[in-house]
Amino acid sequence: MNKALCFILPSFLLVTPHASIAQPGQSAASNPMDAEITEALDQSIAQGLDYLATTQNEDGSWEGGRFGKNVAITSLACLAMMGDGNTASRGPYRDQILRGVEFILDSTKENGLIAAQANNGPMYGHGFAMLFLGEIYGMTGGGPDTTLSTRIHEALVRGVRLIEQTQNEEGGWRYNPVPYDADVSVTICQIMALRSARNAGIEVSSNTIHRAVEYVRSTQNPDGGFRYQASAGSSAWPRSAAGVASLYYAGIYSDDSIDRGLEYLMGTALPGATTPSRSHYFYGQYYAVQSMFLAGGEHWETWWPAIRRELLDSQLDDGSWDDRSAGKAYGTAMSLIVLQMPKRYLPIFQK
Repeated sequence: MNKALCFILPSFLLVTPHASIAQPGQSAASNPMDAEITEALDQSIAQGLDYLATTQNEDGSWEGGRFGKNVAITSLACLAMMGDGNTASRGPYRDQILRGVEFILDSTKENGLIAAQANNGPMYGHGFAMLFLGEIYGMTGGGPDTTLSTRIHEALVRGVRLIEQTQNEEGGWRYNPVPYDADVSVTICQIMALRSARNAGIEVSSNTIHRAVEYVRSTQNPDGGFRYQASAGSSAWPRSAAGVASLYYAGIYSDDSIDRGLEYLMGTALPGATTPSRSHYFYGQYYAVQSMFLAGGEHWETWWPAIRRELLDSQLDDGSWDDRSAGKAYGTAMSLIVLQMPKRYLPIFQK
């Protein structure tokens, strides 16, 4: 995953796409395996990125079906473009990313919350928007980008403070920016946002992270899966993937909770070998592939070819992937982020 406390851009750009098989227990970030990237994969990615580019609104946003113009989907679409090496100042999709940045900054409120008017569950969107801003921040310093960099920095600082102030007594977060309730799915969004901001040089309270870890641990069931909230509930693979990813992004890399969570995912959601629920499919695979990438070794070597095959087979003729609830822009952005993991451009994925 990302570097410890500072954002160092060159390090994640120097990883080559082909190398030897990763050793057990080592993240795949610096241990690529052979044939991770294929010609069919590159073609699929190109078609998906073209679909996203042609569906962006004039104001820089993307829409999410019934959710309307959405900061979460906009941020994910831009992250998908960054996953191919584009930034706000370079690459064939730089204009789309820059317009996306402007939409996110224009959606930032005085209290630090990033939300568009049509958004439901604003802390979801806030978390993804903060992740996007944290990832782009280190790529926009100096020269003509100085003003934009300053605006992003200010939004990150305010956004981090909002996250810290809205953490509830259990240590998690919920849909709205008030410290009353919590669930794993919203909590992972805030943990990733804080990790990205911290890597970008923004001060983040270590106590906030510690409490978030304790909350995530409290949601794990004896079977290794994670329930939705700390109170009693059944395990489900999408939230379990989020639970494992939460621990990794909080800086925990070797832990019994992670081992049991990975085992649960391998046994219940491995593409092609199991028949998991399709509910929250793209959300689940987004976190599952990150977890397997950070776990490395056999986990990555097993999961990656399986999810690559499944997503390539399910791509639609127009280059998109469709999520029945949130729409094509969301399904496409999530799929592209998954498929571009081996390109290793996004710093958040480095251990």
